[in-house]
Amino acid sequence: MNHQVGWRLRIEHVTRVRYAGPVRSSFNEARMTPLTLPSQTTLESQVTVGSGDIPVWSYDDYWGTHVSVFEVPQAHEDLLIRATSTVATGSCPRLPPARQRPDWAAIRDRAERGRLLEMTLPTALTALDPQVCRAVVAEVAGRGPDEAAAAIAALVRERITYRPGATGAQTSASQAWDNGQGVCQDLAQVTVGLLRAAGLPARYVSGYLHPRASPKPGRTVIGPGHAWAEYWAGSWTPLDPTTGSPVGERHVVVARGRDYGDVPPLKGTYDGPPPRHMDVTVELTRLA
Repeated sequence: MNHQVGWRLRIEHVTRVRYAGPVRSSFNEARMTPLTLPSQTTLESQVTVGSGDIPVWSYDDYWGTHVSVFEVPQAHEDLLIRATSTVATGSCPRLPPARQRPDWAAIRDRAERGRLLEMTLPTALTALDPQVCRAVVAEVAGRGPDEAAAAIAALVRERITYRPGATGAQTSASQAWDNGQGVCQDLAQVTVGLLRAAGLPARYVSGYLHPRASPKPGRTVIGPGHAWAEYWAGSWTPLDPTTGSPVGERHVVVARGRDYGDVPPLKGTYDGPPPRHMDVTVELTRLA
């Protein structure tokens, strides 16, 4: 089902890495290019490195994410990556009636075959204590798949307080649950873990979120990277446990995977001292 196009967004994602000393060479992968999907269309996109004279190659990875690859073979003390894109986004369609969606047995049967199976298994970043899983599954027992998924997302939002800086990139769902606080990445990974425990294939989604529900065209705002979840119940259906709002015009999908480990915006290998500082800025402008 195609979404009705509602917004046109320009995104500028700038990352600057500063090292503790000269790095002799580095090889990097950037996942910063929005996907073209039924819910959104990437009208233009570009990833440049440094002053723009470093070649950038691209490929689509196993999970369907667009990856920009580049190598800096000469010595450097910092790294500047600029990803710009223009994306047309649409509103989220209403869920079909429950009778048109598969029941638990049909979902279980489908999930045991093919690639959906990969989205039913716990990972190091999404696994939760079995007692926690049992308690949450009991809480949503008796509900249909879509009702159960919505209840899980609401429960996670109630349990985990959104607090910037409370956790790091390697914080697991179990740690975030125990701490009771985290960022969107943590709420998304906890939600994915609990959806899987309940019997729903689920995946982690990373991208961008415009911080305002009704922004004026032409005004640029700072909007950090965002993460949410999708579960499969006849089709992939998004949930945003951090905001509790429908996934629609404000959301831009960049990558999907089992957890954050499949979709980091930047990763690489290098020969030299460790990074001293990473500065990331995301600017979003609603064009129309």
